[in-house]
Amino acid sequence: MATPLVLAFFMVVIAVMAVDHPPTSAPSLVTYIFGDSLAEVGNNNYLQYSLARSDFPYYGIDYTDAKPTGRFTNGRTIGDILSEKLGSTSPPPYLSLNPHDDAIMKGVNYASGGAGILNDTGLYFIQRMTFDDQIDYFENTTKVIKAKIGEQAGTRLLNEAVYFIGMGSNDYINNYLQPFLLDSQQYTPEEFLGLLNLKLAEQFTRLYLLGARKIVFHGLGPLGCIPSQRAKSKTHQCLRHVNEWVLQFNTKVQKLMNLLNLKLKNAQLTFADTYNDVLDMVDNPSKYGFKVSNTSCCKVDTTIGGLCLSNANVCKNRREYVFWDAFHPTDAANAVLADRFFSKMFTTPNSSKAIAPNHNG
Repeated sequence: MATPLVLAFFMVVIAVMAVDHPPTSAPSLVTYIFGDSLAEVGNNNYLQYSLARSDFPYYGIDYTDAKPTGRFTNGRTIGDILSEKLGSTSPPPYLSLNPHDDAIMKGVNYASGGAGILNDTGLYFIQRMTFDDQIDYFENTTKVIKAKIGEQAGTRLLNEAVYFIGMGSNDYINNYLQPFLLDSQQYTPEEFLGLLNLKLAEQFTRLYLLGARKIVFHGLGPLGCIPSQRAKSKTHQCLRHVNEWVLQFNTKVQKLMNLLNLKLKNAQLTFADTYNDVLDMVDNPSKYGFKVSNTSCCKVDTTIGGLCLSNANVCKNRREYVFWDAFHPTDAANAVLADRFFSKMFTTPNSSKAIAPNHNG
């Protein structure tokens, strides 16, 4: 339900800030996360009727106490691993908190498996928090923050926070690429892309009006190469046309963000492109210590969703697989990707530019 590396760039941002603020000082970075199943840390556990959930075995089999937490992998997410390296913790899921909890001023994760840019994406999951839903919850958060610390201080906190968005995968995987759904019948690929871009512009602008200034949007990875899409190929190869649509999406969104940076005062919208990084891991798994990148460790049935159900067969050599289920990477793959990005933060010039403190609103 999401693309690999959805948290990578965001956690690099956190890492850079941690270098600037050693452990002896109080952390100053506040992060608000919006996204789908790769960014989720448990919101859907609180949605009683959601079919997009992972709070059952074998999810979490390699996590602490071997228990599922709502993360869509066998162990840790990229965010978990980088947080460990920095001695910090990831923001908690919004639905786990009391809406008036002081924790909301330190960061919140609104991500929800099955979520999309469009509100009709993922309808067959019954319950999920769409991007619009997540922004609605964030709006509630902004009101509580301002009630707690005052309008001026609240606005400053919101302006200086970092907003990470990993969204769009489900709009293809669980919407446009499903032939029985209306959008795939109603729109050409170009028209659908235009619809996504228009909706994103509205959502970015809404976040801006709520106080967000430093927004990082993670571009899509090669969706045509994830197991759920390979299963549609007679030769089990990557679907080229899907990857072409992804590249067009990334280009369109990057142009949109550049335009909004010009139009919205003090906006710092950053596009994080990791398409080629993910593709290299899929094309050259042995380069990263893996043996299998064209199918998943958990033997899933892609005809009924592709998640790792409790009655599924799970490989014993989980460290040799890039993918855990039909959509998500294994703990081992997340560890490799986290290490790569942790190293990148020390070598990428001006890597903290997008989150430089300012007080201009």
